[in-house]
Amino acid sequence: MNAHVVAWEADWVWSLPLILVTLVVHVCGLGLIYERAIRLSDNGATHGLSMLMFLVRLAVVALLATVLHAIEASVWAGAYIWLGALSERHLAMLYSLNAITSYGHVNEFLQPEWQLMGALEALNGMMLFGLTSAFLFAIIQKIWPFSSRHREGEGRPGALPHRHQCCDSNACFSRRTLARMSAALAVQTKGLGCPLCSAR
Repeated sequence: MNAHVVAWEADWVWSLPLILVTLVVHVCGLGLIYERAIRLSDNGATHGLSMLMFLVRLAVVALLATVLHAIEASVWAGAYIWLGALSERHLAMLYSLNAITSYGHVNEFLQPEWQLMGALEALNGMMLFGLTSAFLFAIIQKIWPFSSRHREGEGRPGALPHRHQCCDSNACFSRRTLARMSAALAVQTKGLGCPLCSAR
């Protein structure tokens, strides 16, 4: 009985760090992809974006997210090989992908003392896929071409033209205001002599 308790403790000891590592890797990877997508959007890369280009970019984002999941499954597979839970690399990768996706139709099993790790990897996969679902939803909201046109007012009657980003800053506003005031003052004083000179 004590031997079984020690074996389950070993499963927890190995699985919890793997869960934390894969979560950190996943969040960092998704963050890099999201920052790139936001940068493209802020630079105007999605203004007037066609549906074809939107689908291409969404496919690239989905592919990168899938690569992240494959990397995380390979981390678990490497742990299975290292611990001796599975003997062959391809079987370890197959089992890991089966567990992390909760597929459940692969006739491979871990050694009895490590079988709890498979259930914990499935728990890890649920968290990772939840993060990916939220990430893809946020990306679609950001780069969806029709909604961005609607927000920018493109194609609507009487819509204002798109302004450059820097024109919304206080510095640009101050310069434009001073230039208009100077021009108005020049028009009002055109043809008038200097008051001090007239006084002389």
